[in-house]
Amino acid sequence: MAQQQAQVKFTAVKPQLMVKTPKAVDAVNFYKSAFGAAEAGRSACCPPPTAEQNLPNILCAQLELAGCSFVVYNDDSAPEKIEGIGNQLCLETDDVEAAISKAVSAGAVVEGEVTEGGGACCGGRVGKVKDPYGYVWLICSPSNKCGPVEA
Repeated sequence: MAQQQAQVKFTAVKPQLMVKTPKAVDAVNFYKSAFGAAEAGRSACCPPPTAEQNLPNILCAQLELAGCSFVVYNDDSAPEKIEGIGNQLCLETDDVEAAISKAVSAGAVVEGEVTEGGGACCGGRVGKVKDPYGYVWLICSPSNKCGPVEA
């Protein structure tokens, strides 16, 4: 007799942004400053670092942004700069230029020009910034919503 599979319901998707150990606190502060993220929680390292280690006491921090959560995770195996791994984070806003300007003033670097049309988050305006930790953020206008997937 075949066993019946249990129903699994996921309650959240939380991207984890891996950041080198000494930069985890800086990354949390950057996301708060650049994008207005709110810190929802933080886990300290076990055991706490000694004064000689000069490391921040953080394992990970959960941040909330635009109704979603993501985690900044302290990981010594994280690459210093992430290049070409195929992920981007997309933020929607009514003022693309102001959001890019705020991110740049917090330490992000603009990548290219603001564009409009088909390649821009379902047809709106989009600009790109790379944060100091190597992650690419698309800053998009919420103009056109993508339609439902047809079977």
